[in-house]
Amino acid sequence: MSPADTGDGYEHDKVVQIETNLDDLSPELVGHVTGLLLEAGALDVWVTPVQMKKQRPGMLLAVLAEESSVKRLADLVFTHTSAFGLRMSELTRWKLRRDFVEVQTRFGVVSVKRGYRGDALLQIAPEFESCKALALEHGCPLQLVYDAARKAALELESL
Repeated sequence: MSPADTGDGYEHDKVVQIETNLDDLSPELVGHVTGLLLEAGALDVWVTPVQMKKQRPGMLLAVLAEESSVKRLADLVFTHTSAFGLRMSELTRWKLRRDFVEVQTRFGVVSVKRGYRGDALLQIAPEFESCKALALEHGCPLQLVYDAARKAALELESL
């Protein structure tokens, strides 16, 4: 049993959610800062429409981060948005154990992420960029490459 596994088959860790409400920032700038945050190591970034005081529409900017990245990401939010304050919440995260395999399809090799609870395979997710590149190369629908990769990954499990 690894330190992050408490015997229930899941991995556990702690992450920090950074949030701020924005009601005076161009959506173009919000798109820019989300990209900067992801490049700087944010685990995830999302924007949710919210109703703010004085009946103004606004946005909730949320950033999921490892504790070691919080200061760097907070600095980016303060530098590239109109935020005057941030809220921080520590969260417990449950995760599937993950690995990556490469599978051969009729379109070429695709990277696939697999998720396990203990030894039980629960998720198979072809990597989007890998599928997209092959779909563009072959001039075919992305869904065809995605489906072929899932099928090949499932066949690996039955060997």
